Amino acid sequence: MADFPVREVVNLPTLGKRKSRGDEDVRRRLGGPIHQERHVKVICVGAGASGLMFAYKIQRHFQNIHLVIYEKNKEISGTWAENRYPGCACDVPAHCYCWSFEPKLDWSAVYAGSGEIYNYFNNFAQKYRLDQYIQTNHQVTRAFWNEETAGWDVNVKDLSINTETNDHCDIFVNATGILNNWRWPAIPSLHDFKGTLLHTANWDENVDLTGKHVGLIGNGSSGIQVLPTVQPHASHVTTFIREPTYVSPVQGLEQHVYTDEEKKDFATKPDVLTDYRKRIETGLNGQFGIFLKNTSMNNDTHDYMVQQMKEKIREEHLIDKLIPEWSFGCRRMTPGVGYLESLTKPNVSVVYGEIERITPRGCICDDGKEYPIDILICATGFDTTFKPRFPLINPAGKNLQDEWASEPKSYLGIAAADYPNYMIFLGPNCPIGNGPVLSAIELQADYMCQLIDHYQTHNIKSFTPKKAAVEDFIAHKNDFMKGTVWADPCRSWYKSGQIDAPITALWPGSTLHYIEALGNVRFEDYEVEYNGNRFAWLGNGYSQTELDETADWAYYIRERDDGEWLSRRKRRQVLTKSGTVERREGVSFSGREESKL
Repeated sequence: MADFPVREVVNLPTLGKRKSRGDEDVRRRLGGPIHQERHVKVICVGAGASGLMFAYKIQRHFQNIHLVIYEKNKEISGTWAENRYPGCACDVPAHCYCWSFEPKLDWSAVYAGSGEIYNYFNNFAQKYRLDQYIQTNHQVTRAFWNEETAGWDVNVKDLSINTETNDHCDIFVNATGILNNWRWPAIPSLHDFKGTLLHTANWDENVDLTGKHVGLIGNGSSGIQVLPTVQPHASHVTTFIREPTYVSPVQGLEQHVYTDEEKKDFATKPDVLTDYRKRIETGLNGQFGIFLKNTSMNNDTHDYMVQQMKEKIREEHLIDKLIPEWSFGCRRMTPGVGYLESLTKPNVSVVYGEIERITPRGCICDDGKEYPIDILICATGFDTTFKPRFPLINPAGKNLQDEWASEPKSYLGIAAADYPNYMIFLGPNCPIGNGPVLSAIELQADYMCQLIDHYQTHNIKSFTPKKAAVEDFIAHKNDFMKGTVWADPCRSWYKSGQIDAPITALWPGSTLHYIEALGNVRFEDYEVEYNGNRFAWLGNGYSQTELDETADWAYYIRERDDGEWLSRRKRRQVLTKSGTVERREGVSFSGREESKL
């Protein structure tokens, strides 16, 4: 390396105490080249899909960063390690439930089981040696902002030996997700039941359902998957349903088991697999118009779904009870492979209404009857309130758990006002229910990396979304939601399990809309505090390029202008390969008209 003079920095002002980490950062910057990369410690909570993607991105793109991921479970993969109930699967086509750059060649079927998905994420972690960042059996119990160090003090419990330690980081990332804190139904006397009590997210694989009278509470995604799997083995199944929902595969995405020949083509002919993945993803991205009220796409899909449900249910008394009156899409679309057909099997009884209480023998419903059962399965989901799973204390001493108790308000689904150097995967109002969720996770990881890069190469003390920016985003979101089917009076986890409440789980737009919205960090929406003079990052006058003897020191001399496009439109056209796809007919986006992709 070439020798360049290092500027000596003396007489740096102090605050009357020992020099802080910020003072030391400024001193090093003034003595080094522009954009000098300081050491950064990052703590991430959770080693599910989001935590694994974050680890991959940090490993691929950064140096001089110390990353630690704390995972409360004994193993990684989050919800796919926890949910192993009979029939558990993803309700998104498997070839779209993998990273954009990391396809799986041998999915067994369109809707793959949880075991395959669990193996996919574990194999991903092993391939890229992500385990080096992860400490399993470690649960974060508390985090609070330390103003003196301008970072987060984090309490961590080692669940294997039941001891608690303290850690510290510059940047704190919450990747716990929303499908990890399962809950029992709020039914009186639930634990008075003397039979076997199960929850789909805490499944006991030693329980044998053969020949048993099984009760099933819930007709959400888990309940819809459980019934067809349990029904052939139980002597009888009584399924308790308190409200209707739309259940049927979306046209063109019905369940299909891939043949050996298909899987061979996927493995040996890359274009075949890529084209297939793109077709499915394009179809999913073309469905956004379904969620907008009074569009032909929504009306046509509603009519199709009702027709499909009637054909599969066939019994008029069930049709009247199970098909909703509210708009299709108000609750998450659920491909119910075999579910509706199971409802009419001879050994299945449907009890519609509320369960008033649980007895030692079974369930008493609002029809006054008691329904005796041997095993009670609660497919009642998770706490989807978006509150952190641990106290998170900001510089003002406020706890985000309390502030988000009634209505969580995030910045673009990725950060919170008044909580510096804190970032969230799959936070409130990002596309976790209206698009391919792994695309959103990748995007959020990229966005976080942009912030971390800026923080690492500048003398920044803290970055925090402005409260005004958050309030403006929430106001825009609320106004947009009025024109969507999600605002209909259905009970949905999009609205924290309520019928009439703010929509907190969805982005005000499509997945592609979110990708463009988060393509670049809007630093004008952030409060940024600096250590010392904000231009200390300019350093000693030398560039990073001059420190690299292998670099072209005249790289800007060219024969033609091949630089990056400076307008957003041009960059988007290159990125999306505009002009390479045949023009689609009948596509209109005037006002809130839908696409007919």
